[in-house]
Amino acid sequence: MSKETSSGGIGLTGMLTVLFVGLKLMHYIDWSWWWVLSPLWLPLPVLFVVFFLILLVKAVVGES
Repeated sequence: MSKETSSGGIGLTGMLTVLFVGLKLMHYIDWSWWWVLSPLWLPLPVLFVVFFLILLVKAVVGES
């Protein structure tokens, strides 16, 4: 018995990036390239916020 694994594919952020780039290149949207590529960099700040909240909760619970 062998167990096969596969990757999850392109993912939501990759799909949004491809969609936004396509819309920008076809002139359907007039966004800055920062916003067009934002699905690539947006998960990083979200990760930092979640990490900070976890540290904050641990500090508050640790003092009790």
